[in-house]
Amino acid sequence: MVLAVFAGLPGVGKSTLAAAVASELPAAVLAVDTVDFTLQRYGVHEPRPGYAAYGVVAALAEEQIRIGHHVIIDAVNPVKAARELWTDLADRMAVPLRVVEVVCGDDAEHRRRVEERYQARDHEGVPDWVRVLERQAEYEPYLGPRLVVDTHLAKDPVPQVIDYLDAHR
Repeated sequence: MVLAVFAGLPGVGKSTLAAAVASELPAAVLAVDTVDFTLQRYGVHEPRPGYAAYGVVAALAEEQIRIGHHVIIDAVNPVKAARELWTDLADRMAVPLRVVEVVCGDDAEHRRRVEERYQARDHEGVPDWVRVLERQAEYEPYLGPRLVVDTHLAKDPVPQVIDYLDAHR
């Protein structure tokens, strides 16, 4: 089993890459945004927005690992506290933790993706470009081992990600 964390700003391509990798492994993809948006839709409000969603996803990931599934976490993971949740889970479950930091190296393309998704408004809570820039200012640099994937440059990053995850299982 492997616990893979796909991290990066909104709109860089985390969810698209996670889904493609999951279909190859196979793995369960657990997206913090999905849980967060669902909690909001059901009127669950919290003093620290997003905090409960990370906790719910961690609990679901633990159950998936327990039954023998690979797990991909799809989340911004902007700060050390969020990242430590996954480190603690991997340690507790005795599975390797692999971080895939997803970026979009072209600001114009990143903005286009964010604005396109925002215009589609497929669910509430989708950030606009200004909110993504605010998140970028809050985003702490990743330290430690990880694979960085630039979705603007990489034509087909899935094999590279699969190799990275397989090499450490």
